[in-house]
Amino acid sequence: MILRNKPEYLYVHVPFCASICAYCDFAHTVYRTSTVRSWLDALRKEIQAKEIRRDLRTIYIGGGTPTSLSYEELKELLQMLSPYSEQVIEYTCEVNPETMDTQKAELMAEYGINRISIGYQCSQPELLKLLGRHHSSETVEETMKVFASCGIDNISLDLMYSLPTQSMDMLKESVEKAIAMNPDHLSLYSLTVEENTVFYKKHLSSLDEDTEADMYEYICSYLPKRGYEQYEISNFAKKGRQSLHNRAYWTYRDFIGISCGASGKEGMRRYDHTRSLKEYINDPLKTEDILLSKEDAMFEMVMMNLRLVEGMSLNLFEETFGVSFEDAFRGRYEEMIERKLLRISDGMIACTKKGYPILNDILSDLL
Repeated sequence: MILRNKPEYLYVHVPFCASICAYCDFAHTVYRTSTVRSWLDALRKEIQAKEIRRDLRTIYIGGGTPTSLSYEELKELLQMLSPYSEQVIEYTCEVNPETMDTQKAELMAEYGINRISIGYQCSQPELLKLLGRHHSSETVEETMKVFASCGIDNISLDLMYSLPTQSMDMLKESVEKAIAMNPDHLSLYSLTVEENTVFYKKHLSSLDEDTEADMYEYICSYLPKRGYEQYEISNFAKKGRQSLHNRAYWTYRDFIGISCGASGKEGMRRYDHTRSLKEYINDPLKTEDILLSKEDAMFEMVMMNLRLVEGMSLNLFEETFGVSFEDAFRGRYEEMIERKLLRISDGMIACTKKGYPILNDILSDLL
């Protein structure tokens, strides 16, 4: 049961930002050169202590804002990771157009990064200002051109919807401008206001449920018409451009997480690094571990896989846990099949089009 070799997927968290976005609840701190130096030293110590395989399938550098690092700091980070990146199929780095230049793009290409995820969010200047962003649609497009000139043409754009004061027309305009830039992948996330954010302190909230549902319905119906097939609740891609790294999460693969604010999963153990940069620098090897019961792991596997349009392999579930899905969840899924919220076919269990928008309710019933 979940006895696998060392993970083939690596996530690295860069906890620095040039400025803090109003909606962000990820582990982050304002960039300072002296603090970055201490973080890099701590990160090197953690990497040296980890058993990281040299034939990883994916590496994902997220944040925070990885591109808030200076050229030399980014180079040092990539050099640290280079022993593990030689056989990587997909090597992603998150990018903020505000902190990008040609030199950094060339550096990323030199070290094998072949996929970029850009925080586009929306096209309206007033909404970008509300979010605490300082770029424009034009700077996003210029950033994409810079990467293309360096040979990196697998680009994903992140968009947000259900933002305060955002109308359906504003969302449509943002989506149209994003498509006009011809990215390979689009991720569209509804706003969730967390306690540790500027939005929460300002008492700003997402839109009402009906409007948010209408926006999601528009996204799901419109993007496939423009060549972006939905493969996960929030993700759409051109053919052959699905995110391999994120699919590893959704198919419940093990992955290594390193750095302040990162999480990982290996076998029946999940772990979280501290979100405090000071604590991480003092002890980069300390993690908070969570040992999963068999029942926890079974539910998590179903929860993650049902996010995918294709659903979950029933054979993989049984191979992983030594029990069939039907036996493990007997009495909890049959009614959802009858109500046409779930379907079983070709060895897969998946949400129907009717069930997909209410996945959380389905999961609640299964739990």
